[in-house]
Amino acid sequence: MLSAGLSGFALGASLIIAIGAQNAFILRQGLIRSHVFVLCLICALSDALLIAAGVAGLGTLVSRSPMLIAVVTLGGAVFLASYAVMAFRRALKPAAMISGAPESMGLKAAVLTCLAFTFLNPHVYLDTVVLLGSLSAAFEGVERLAYGIGAAISSFVWFFGLGYGARFLAPLFAKPAAWRILDVIIGLVMTLLALSLLASFLRG
Repeated sequence: MLSAGLSGFALGASLIIAIGAQNAFILRQGLIRSHVFVLCLICALSDALLIAAGVAGLGTLVSRSPMLIAVVTLGGAVFLASYAVMAFRRALKPAAMISGAPESMGLKAAVLTCLAFTFLNPHVYLDTVVLLGSLSAAFEGVERLAYGIGAAISSFVWFFGLGYGARFLAPLFAKPAAWRILDVIIGLVMTLLALSLLASFLRG
């Protein structure tokens, strides 16, 4: 059972530890210390929910629904492109991070943005529901449960580590130039992801 749990943890970690829309958003919110706990919890719980669905067998159904995948892909491309524009606009007018500065967005807006990054990204479904779900077939009974729990734990460790660990980079982001570089990188990541999703939609 321990081996299955460690396998799930390792695979889950390998899938989420990458530069992506969700991670870039959590990193930025962590740097400005805005709604960090709530946003990290949403990301981790969302992953856990999707992993559970995949382990339960939903992955097979999702992979057989081209229409659902197409809708999520196109919606995700539009959303990511919009956020890329916002990031590039911020890069034109960067602001040095000041402790106790006003939050960049309210809680409601931050939560909705976080949910959009999570559920409008088809890669999330492919990674958690389809891939992790299909690989869980190698385990049975309690071992499959341990595998799913291990994968879910990796999400909690990663998102909370990223969100709260970002504050250690605060001295680096005390200058506007650092924020400009970060927002340009975020904008480029979002743009590339949006183009990738759009290309995938057109091919489909």
